[in-house]
Amino acid sequence: YITNYNEALEQLDAAISKADSSTIAKLHSALKFNGGGHINHSIFWKNLAPVNAGGGEPPKGSLGGAIGTQFGSVEALVQKMNAEGAALQGSGWVWLGLDKELKRLVVEATANQDPLVTKGANLAPLLGIDVWEHAYYLQYKDVRPGYLKNI
Repeated sequence: YITNYNEALEQLDAAISKADSSTIAKLHSALKFNGGGHINHSIFWKNLAPVNAGGGEPPKGSLGGAIGTQFGSVEALVQKMNAEGAALQGSGWVWLGLDKELKRLVVEATANQDPLVTKGANLAPLLGIDVWEHAYYLQYKDVRPGYLKNI
């Protein structure tokens, strides 16, 4: 993702210097896909932590409180995220994010490698789950809901 993103940035620089608006517009999807792929996977790998590394426990503190207030329980949040991820057609991501402006949690799904910020500039990702088939196919075949349940 980084190599392709950097190549697209170089092409963008060249297109801007030539005022080539057609090429600038065409590069948008490459920048979003490759930049998003890097951002999303960087978050995803940090989110996947075993219990002995601080993962696998329900959120506590202000995050735990916000989940309880907004979704009723961690289990209800998991069900909502799983439903959003299972319903996503094709490839993409399901997110738990913070709307920094409204000071509330949101669950959103994005297509392909689109990062959460494409749903709103004020959204910060807290948890991202990769629902591209390559993330689960070897273990779960075409049973995305089983993958989501175990994530």
